[in-house]
Amino acid sequence: MQPTQSVLLAIIVALCGLALVFSLGLSRWVLARTRGKPEMQKISDAIQQGAEAYLARQYRTISVLAVVVAVLIYVGYAYLRTPNASDPVTDPHTLALYVTVSFLLGALSSGVAGYVGMWVSIRSNIRTAAAALSSLNGALQVALRGGAVAGMFVVAMSLLGVGLLFWVLTALQPAGVTAGEWNAKIPFLIVGYGFGASFVALFAQLGGGIYTKAADVGADLVGKVEAGIPEDDPRNPAVIADLVGDNVGDCAGRGADLFESTAAENIGAMILGVFLYRYFGVPGILFPLVVGAFGLVASMVGILTVRTAEDGDPMQALNRGFYLTAVLALLFFGVACRWLLAAPLQPAPDAWWHFFLCGLVGILTSAAFLLITQYYTEYAYRPVRAIAEASQTGPATNIIQGLAVGMEATVLPVFTIGVAIVVSYYLGRGSGLTNSAGEPIGGLFGTAAATIGMLGTAGYILAMDTFGPITDNAGGIIEMSQQPEAVRAITDRLDAVGNTTKALTKGYAIGSASLAAFLLFSAYLDEVFNYTHHRISVNLARPEVFVAGLLGAMLVFWFSSLAIKAVGRAAYAVINEVRRQFKERPGIMAGTEQPDYARCVDLVTVAALREMIVPGALVVGFPIAVGLAFKTLGVGAEAVAAFLMIATITGILMAIFLNTGGGAWDNAKKYIETGVYGGKRSDAHKAAVVGDTVGDPFKDTAGPSLHVLIKLLSTITLVLAPLFI
Repeated sequence: MQPTQSVLLAIIVALCGLALVFSLGLSRWVLARTRGKPEMQKISDAIQQGAEAYLARQYRTISVLAVVVAVLIYVGYAYLRTPNASDPVTDPHTLALYVTVSFLLGALSSGVAGYVGMWVSIRSNIRTAAAALSSLNGALQVALRGGAVAGMFVVAMSLLGVGLLFWVLTALQPAGVTAGEWNAKIPFLIVGYGFGASFVALFAQLGGGIYTKAADVGADLVGKVEAGIPEDDPRNPAVIADLVGDNVGDCAGRGADLFESTAAENIGAMILGVFLYRYFGVPGILFPLVVGAFGLVASMVGILTVRTAEDGDPMQALNRGFYLTAVLALLFFGVACRWLLAAPLQPAPDAWWHFFLCGLVGILTSAAFLLITQYYTEYAYRPVRAIAEASQTGPATNIIQGLAVGMEATVLPVFTIGVAIVVSYYLGRGSGLTNSAGEPIGGLFGTAAATIGMLGTAGYILAMDTFGPITDNAGGIIEMSQQPEAVRAITDRLDAVGNTTKALTKGYAIGSASLAAFLLFSAYLDEVFNYTHHRISVNLARPEVFVAGLLGAMLVFWFSSLAIKAVGRAAYAVINEVRRQFKERPGIMAGTEQPDYARCVDLVTVAALREMIVPGALVVGFPIAVGLAFKTLGVGAEAVAAFLMIATITGILMAIFLNTGGGAWDNAKKYIETGVYGGKRSDAHKAAVVGDTVGDPFKDTAGPSLHVLIKLLSTITLVLAPLFI
């Protein structure tokens, strides 16, 4: 007997509540650790103040933009589109209200999730540094558990938001509509939640990325290359801004990114579940939320088991935690499939194990992406070492080799994505589910199951990601407060591991975005079918459709250009300010005068907020313009499908290229710093610093923002599909 809707929603809410309590417990545990010496606390307080000031100003800006978009959504649904007989509710004003409110709730939840993640991280850095004074394992656990607060809170909030929205709308069932009919319509009413989450995530990731890399580039070029001082040297006026950037970009930005990933992908899977309603009923619609809630439990177990010996390898400890989480997530996925997707009375009682295998494909895909990213970004392997070797002949050859590595790095991920999509599609297709004409219809739900399986470890993955900036900040605090070399050796080890985890989680993010893009594209086609009862196909032989696809590819390059140039302009202001302080205040380099850190923090804050507006507005407005323009030619829905398809494909390749190339440049520099090719301050090292600087906006601004762009385009088209028909 299948569980009722109330039971499933209660389980989802209860497990998400448990995850939030777990996050609170971890937060209390972390905050109870010592804050170390007074000189360390002074640096930490400056980072905390800068990060909180930036985020408050950023969210004020995003809030204004979100309200403007919400008004446009309401007007579009209520007044500009023609009501359709297949609308989830008959009154256009009610429909507009549902979609607009879900958009605002998604935006609010995404902002809260990002803020909470950063709030804990900027308080975990000093405690990690203090723990490193006595123990590697202690510092490892503080950093990971501090990151886990963000990971668990973000994923739990995403699932809880969608689940509660579904529950509330269930209670608003209109008169004359059966419970089954209304349940099948609810996912189309909450698509705005995914759009709202994606909207905030784009600006949070883009603004944070511009901030962190403008500060990083300014600090590195003037500090390391021109002045010849070490990284995180307290004499560098941009060093605090650099450390603040790690938090607003890698913590708040990535938190919002993974929040919208889980929200958008779960809603997309729920929409596909609607079209299998006659087989699975409500359990098929709520299946992704149940699996996500079970995944939270798996992540909790994995996080608590991470520990290492004082002479052990922290990366191995984190890997063990991930593998345990993945195994538990797979077992929970199997339980959910057997419980929710198996009914003895339906025509395909054995379909559940087909979808279980699809989930296995998704989890294996996430592991494959982690291994591929590790190969291309760790200096233990050929690609990074080749870049380091090329640095011996100057910056030009370093950059040439880095570009080549980034391009090469697209090959294995594309094969991996291709295999995952095709295998999961045919596993679902062979499940025995058919339509009234006897045609198999389980293929798309199979790809949805693979995507859901990949997200089963999202809580642990985000904990690993936030671990990176926490350890980076901890190392900076130890360096700036001039602690003993033995302590710096501990934080250096953790910082190196943190760089690896950040690169790995970017690989995971683009892998999940790739599967999600196919899922959301399929959901868009299903939504168009729901409104028109006609299956559209993307015929690129039609000139209008081909041009729409070409515009989609162009948007990715245009957006990437704007993001990278934004970093360049913001960094220009920082570089000039650092040079000015060194010139006008010679006591800074002599160590007798304190730099003006606040001036650099304020410069980067203003620049990042100003520069994020145009690229973000472009991504939101361009697909709407394409849809409305081609609607006048009678191909609005098909043109948008072509635009979305080609933009997604181009965006995936560009994101892999930017993320991996930038990460490889970064670790080539770190490899030289171990002593090879002359070590620090050698000509090879200076060339590698230039390459790393080129790669900074690639891997931390444009690349991560493209993850969000891919899914934002999908959620925009899902929300506004009725306007293009």
